[in-house]
Amino acid sequence: MQILITGSKGFIGQNLVTELLHSTSYKVDTFNREDDISLLESKITQADAIFHLAGENRPIDELEFERCNYQLTKTICKIVEKVNKKIPIIFSSSTQADENNLYGKSKLAAENVLLELAKNVGSYVTIYRLPGVFGKWSKPNYNSVVATFCYNIANQLPIKIDEPNKLLKLVYIDDVIKSFIQILTSKDKTQKLGQVEPAYSITIQELAIQVQLFYDSRQSLVTERVGADLTRALYATYLSFLSPNQFTYEIPSFPDQRGLFAEVLKTYDSGQFSFFTTLPGITRGQHFHHSKSEKFIIIKGKARFRFRHLLTNERFEILATSDNLKIIETIPGWVHDITNVGENEMIAMLWANEIFDRNQPDTISSEV
Repeated sequence: MQILITGSKGFIGQNLVTELLHSTSYKVDTFNREDDISLLESKITQADAIFHLAGENRPIDELEFERCNYQLTKTICKIVEKVNKKIPIIFSSSTQADENNLYGKSKLAAENVLLELAKNVGSYVTIYRLPGVFGKWSKPNYNSVVATFCYNIANQLPIKIDEPNKLLKLVYIDDVIKSFIQILTSKDKTQKLGQVEPAYSITIQELAIQVQLFYDSRQSLVTERVGADLTRALYATYLSFLSPNQFTYEIPSFPDQRGLFAEVLKTYDSGQFSFFTTLPGITRGQHFHHSKSEKFIIIKGKARFRFRHLLTNERFEILATSDNLKIIETIPGWVHDITNVGENEMIAMLWANEIFDRNQPDTISSEV
């Protein structure tokens, strides 16, 4: 399909173009504010679908609302009607189309002229009344408070909160693009309002706190729950505002005569990840836990794990090497130690089911 995208250099447009160009199913043509309006007819004639994303929401001159949001849409509709082409048109409107402001009025006027086109020509028009859209490549200090908070906090700049309890309605850019693509492939050709799911709600204060926690996590090592839902989307957005010199950060390490121990990542309720090195012939551990459990994996070298049951004195050993990767799990009530039985430095990764608490370590010295 030949897809024409107006406003392709904007936040939503850039994400859509990127997605379409990485598919063999679509060819992309664009029309942007620097292009001559005389080019529009040939572009529409060749197109199999139009994403009309061009618009203005913060102009210097308020007359730009009329010109960019309504007049351009009207011009597109006149051309489609002239060439008599039943072409699908997907339009990015705004939830403000129901509000009594110049921006909202211009978007509503654009919606109406598109619906009139659908009636006259039979074009399949889908209107998206988008709330706040956020994600990678959004513009800070422009029209996205999410982008502004992510950029400022990532760069240790101040943020301003006038209405901390104001509820934001948000959709994530990846979900917007997914919904757009589904419209292209859908067999449902009825006129409708497009829906982006999921839609999220968060107060401005909650947003600021969450983004600050992303920043703080490099120091505390405690990761937010970034694997799903709004937190996942906000985290991806926050990371997109890091500059290359922010792609790396240090972690705490504790060297001693045995080798080195380093903490890597901590979680709220699923423990922490660490690694340690051990010199040949050195033994670590020699303790037991009442409740804590651990998982070890040897990623370099050779190790001997020894265990002793506290009550029965039952003993056994496990040999583990980086040539045969396997998890060795420590069990509450069993004394355990680990010895480097190889000729070179040993490196092991370690997961513990709880963050180490020096005041309540649940680690009691005892020999195997």
